[in-house]
Amino acid sequence: MASTSKRYPAELKDRAVRMVAEIRSDHGSEWAAVESVAAKLGIGTAQTVQNWVRRAEVDAGKRRGCPPRRRRSCGSCGRRTES
Repeated sequence: MASTSKRYPAELKDRAVRMVAEIRSDHGSEWAAVESVAAKLGIGTAQTVQNWVRRAEVDAGKRRGCPPRRRRSCGSCGRRTES
């Protein structure tokens, strides 16, 4: 069975996250900004961009979640993280 997962370059993810932050105030909601960025950058689904935004918020300490660069699994949620 072929994988349907797409891998996007880190530069594209970073750009999308920055764009959402920059245009958030121009839209009625964060989701509207996320949808706009996904369409402009040709990213498959807006949920993908939303996931990147959430991960960036966790990594920056602005949102609760698994801290970046933990080995094995996070003690608070059991989620496997990058090393």
